Amino acid sequence: MQTLRTLEALENEGLVEADPRLADAARSMAIALTPELAALIDRTHLARDPIARQFVPDIRETETTPEELADPIGDEARSPVKGIVHRYPDRVLLKPLHVCPVYCRFCFRREKVGPGGEALSAAELAAALAYIRGHKEIWEVILTGGDPLMLAPRRLGELVGALDAMPHVAVIRVHSRVPIADPGRITDELLAALKPQRAGVWIGIHCNHPRELAPPARAALARLADAGFPLVGQTVLLAGINDDVETLCALMRALVSARVKPYYLHHPDLVRGTGHFRVSIARGQALMKSLRGRLSGLAQPVYVLDVPGGHGKVPIGPAYLGDDPDALTVEDAFGGRHRYPA
Repeated sequence: MQTLRTLEALENEGLVEADPRLADAARSMAIALTPELAALIDRTHLARDPIARQFVPDIRETETTPEELADPIGDEARSPVKGIVHRYPDRVLLKPLHVCPVYCRFCFRREKVGPGGEALSAAELAAALAYIRGHKEIWEVILTGGDPLMLAPRRLGELVGALDAMPHVAVIRVHSRVPIADPGRITDELLAALKPQRAGVWIGIHCNHPRELAPPARAALARLADAGFPLVGQTVLLAGINDDVETLCALMRALVSARVKPYYLHHPDLVRGTGHFRVSIARGQALMKSLRGRLSGLAQPVYVLDVPGGHGKVPIGPAYLGDDPDALTVEDAFGGRHRYPA
């Protein structure tokens, strides 16, 4: 089986039923489901399957609410140069491409990612690297997109090498779904491309359900860990997928056993057409309290909210929330205060 990229391909695999309303949902963002993840889907319970719900279009994606945003975390507001997001003083995002092995239906960049989406030209990438080179306060560069491990190993190696040649860049972090969604890409050539001479490289692994950690994914993670790369996990809290304590406990334990330290549990962003994925902050806090009593400290992620408008992530424990009866008041990392729908 090849990666499924159309409604027709999903229908042929028995993953959707013919429904003209799905066409609008499919047009709202690209479709991609790899054979590795498609094989994990329980076809007898499609509506509830946690893998299918993440990647298969849903007619509810056509439903939007006033608070939902095209750019929910404010990338554009913090982008001084194409491909760069400079939200915090000491680190930047570098987005060399917008292609992924799979397309998550809740993606906060859902209107940017996909085949034909913007990728940096050679001149644009040179300008982005020049920006980093010219800002000595940048200590960490986070490669994201899109998925940077979709780059050919030669191009990835050139990019890592260019960053490694900047003495003020001490850490290169790579955010990826590839080890989970397309584990065969974790080859010796790719591992060599990720190895700088000087800087530290960390790999952020996006994983939302314990069933994603099938043997091929675990083998790919083991290859990365055995090559010396520290691995951290990022999970999005998603209604009907992982918003129960048993699933989250199983996921965090599975990550730790695969040598991935749970890092962030993301509150879902205000992405257009994703209301069916969102849970309340109160629900997320209750789940975090339940995890605290059940899991080792190694398995505890930080529950965070990316404050709309480009104000950055904050942990959303009680100390960060006000008591406005009509809306939550969230304090960002810089002391600013912002209203957020309860």
